Amino acid sequence: MSFPSPRKSLASLGVALLTLAGTASAQAEDLLPVKFSLDWKFEGPSAAFLLAKEKGYFEAEGLDVTVDSGNGSSGAVTRVASGAYDIAMADLNSMIEFNANNPDKAMKAMFIIYDAPPFALFTLKKSGIDSVEKMAGKTFGAPVFDAPRKLFPAFASVTGLDKDSVTWESMDPPLREPMLMRGDVDGISGFYFTSLLNLRGLGIKAEDLNIWQYADEGLSLYGNGLIASPEMMKDHPKAITGFLKAVIKGWKDVVADPKAGIAAIKEVDPLIDDALELDRLQLAIDNNVLTDWVKANGMGGIDDARMKTAIDQVVLSFGLEQTPAVADVFTTEFLPPAKERMLQ
Repeated sequence: MSFPSPRKSLASLGVALLTLAGTASAQAEDLLPVKFSLDWKFEGPSAAFLLAKEKGYFEAEGLDVTVDSGNGSSGAVTRVASGAYDIAMADLNSMIEFNANNPDKAMKAMFIIYDAPPFALFTLKKSGIDSVEKMAGKTFGAPVFDAPRKLFPAFASVTGLDKDSVTWESMDPPLREPMLMRGDVDGISGFYFTSLLNLRGLGIKAEDLNIWQYADEGLSLYGNGLIASPEMMKDHPKAITGFLKAVIKGWKDVVADPKAGIAAIKEVDPLIDDALELDRLQLAIDNNVLTDWVKANGMGGIDDARMKTAIDQVVLSFGLEQTPAVADVFTTEFLPPAKERMLQ
């Protein structure tokens, strides 16, 4: 019996490894690079996207997706419009405003993440501001780009409040909740699951707050959704549908096991507070993502009549000269079938 020489065995092994490396390289080259921007930092609601990447859901759809943190849900609109990103999680209402001001760069949303917007107003119970009527003559604070602040005129219209009776003070995001706590402002606007938890971190319990969620006050507005550049929609329609399929799988996993989602965030940002982000994720799921409508119709789509009313409320808030049609704001072209979009 003869045996191959060690030199020949090593040579064969080297060829095999080179072949495997070449195959992996070729497979990687076959993936379409996609730059995706979140709306904000790596926090609880970003879990589904990071989990989809970690579990290879994007790769299974032929996509090499880069997931970057964001600097605000309205800023995400600009990121896509500038060509810096292909897809982003962005505030739908800010996109409508952007389109009105930049018709040559107009974009469409293709998937709704927050079926109920997380927009809310907060006051301290000790302030005595426990009704919409008592907001008149008061000062509220928020960053200038804050979506619920920008959409306050729609809130005022629906609730019967004179929008000009409220004064707004601008500040950087980290100062918003501390200023409310100190009494520097009478109230604030913000995302429900962000400001509520930030205030809790300052020692202010939910029972010490008056909270008005826009979705509970009769507004039809949608929250953040996914937008893509016109070029991406035109040149890579199948890739967009594949991206959405992967995102849906990520959300299904997160709804079933939120802790797995937090673990995925921990991989990219080891400094997060696990318990805090788990609470934030669960708040987002319960209040904004897994609504009754989504339970019945699946995630991502819209109700045309509601969207039409929502657009009217955005036009009112931003003082737009023209009212876009639903088809100018949202496209169903890339949506997977409803049965694939059911989260439970």
